[in-house]
Amino acid sequence: MTIGILGGMGPLATVDFYRKLIDATPAAHDQDHLPVVVWADPTVPDRSAALTGCGPDPTPWLIRGAHRLEALGAAVIATPCNTAHAFLDRVRPSVRVPMLDMIDETVREIRTRHPEVETVGLLATAGTVTAGLYQDTLAAAGFKTVTPDPVTQEDYVTRAIRRVKAGDLGGEPARWIEEAAGQLAALGARLLVAGCTEIPLLLGEMCACLPVLDPTATLARAAVRAAR
Repeated sequence: MTIGILGGMGPLATVDFYRKLIDATPAAHDQDHLPVVVWADPTVPDRSAALTGCGPDPTPWLIRGAHRLEALGAAVIATPCNTAHAFLDRVRPSVRVPMLDMIDETVREIRTRHPEVETVGLLATAGTVTAGLYQDTLAAAGFKTVTPDPVTQEDYVTRAIRRVKAGDLGGEPARWIEEAAGQLAALGARLLVAGCTEIPLLLGEMCACLPVLDPTATLARAAVRAAR
């Protein structure tokens, strides 16, 4: 089966997802890997701006991308952008192939791998936080979610995400994320969700002495399972 990647949100995050897709595939030779088609459209309007009432609805762009992937033979579509998932329920009816849910897959992985955790710290875009994408799904699974205060969200998390989108993977954005993660640890978090696909580009497996769960990698594993 061919995997379709609905990407470009942003470009570095799309590259990171494709790499993690390869890493998630058991392969000894080129021929063992799965066929992949990528639609990377960086013109998709800002998802957070749309969710906070400051920008246009990206749904038409997402629908166009999903149609292109389906026409190119994708049998399953993965969207490596957490915030875009707020719009996918309007995209799914327009295609005949399944579109994976990064949020559901991440929460399922938390339940499987970290059943002892009660409180999850969320590092994400302002749009993802405002829409409650993770909070609602985590609450339904029995988890409490803590998020940065508005000042920390803007001055550290959002700022770091913008810097990654501009190509800066240096120490300063990573320090900002570490600062925000420390606040979540102080609020009782025992696990961090890197809930924006730019954030895993700055983090390792631990941050502020807490384990980090990477939804990009989770989505990659889910895509490989679906395609195989």
